[in-house]
Amino acid sequence: MTRVSTSGNFGVMTSNLMRAQVLQNTAGEQVSSQKNATDLKGYAKNAEVLTAMRASQAKVAGFLDQTTLVSNRLDVQDVAIGQVSGAVQTAREAIANAVAAGSAETMMQALGGAFGDVLQGLNAKSNGRYVFAGAKSDIQPTTTTSMADLTAAASVASLFQNDQYVTSNRIDDTTSVDTGVLADKLGTGAYNAFKQVQAYVDANGPFTGKLTQAQTTFLTGLLPTFDAVKTGLITDQAKNGLNQKRFDTAQTDLKDQADTLSTMVGGITDVDMAEAITRLESAKLAVQASAQVFASLQNSSLLNVLK
Repeated sequence: MTRVSTSGNFGVMTSNLMRAQVLQNTAGEQVSSQKNATDLKGYAKNAEVLTAMRASQAKVAGFLDQTTLVSNRLDVQDVAIGQVSGAVQTAREAIANAVAAGSAETMMQALGGAFGDVLQGLNAKSNGRYVFAGAKSDIQPTTTTSMADLTAAASVASLFQNDQYVTSNRIDDTTSVDTGVLADKLGTGAYNAFKQVQAYVDANGPFTGKLTQAQTTFLTGLLPTFDAVKTGLITDQAKNGLNQKRFDTAQTDLKDQADTLSTMVGGITDVDMAEAITRLESAKLAVQASAQVFASLQNSSLLNVLK
């Protein structure tokens, strides 16, 4: 007997067609986004693990950004301390050469240039902020312009504008390191050494031409002072270099952690493209097949039989 009632079949095929379309859309979204889902709900039992991993990623990224900024500042500090140290060495050599030659014809010019390098180093900037100014990083740590200011000021200490805040930065959750260097701690020794030269000039007149015995004796006595200042600056630069090494190592470790976490998160969120494309093609075929069956059912309706 010919079956003329097809409402049940229509319902089944409509349901199959809609289900196939949903599967096709899901597979299409996965292929286009290359992700298994667009929200945590789509990851079901892995949602809590994924949330924890992303929190760890954010923390590692924060530390990584900080270590990058600190490393850049430490690099600037290294160059600046080296400049101050080199200037002190230049001044020492100018004095030693004058004593050896018995003439100070160009010594004061060389000392003035070296002192200018000291000032430039103490007023070094990183990202527009003075690195040796402590918390007052928007204020120039020393306003001295020439050696004459050393004797004109009430004291060497009054020539520095920095406060006493030493910057500290975290390497990780448990370790903090003092990375800041203050201008007065860095420059006081150099200022005092240059001040002795300027004070002698103020009291006895400038060094010009051939040195007198008194001038020679005075300048010879200054050499150990400049040597001591140089040694102190080398120590400061070495401490800064140690911090550079620690933060460079931390940066490498943090990058490795970030890569590991990205791989772990990707293992949950990233779709297997080969599998997703296969599912998409299968879903397309299912939609086409359901549509064809649905269309064929239209020809087996009661109206067609009655005709």
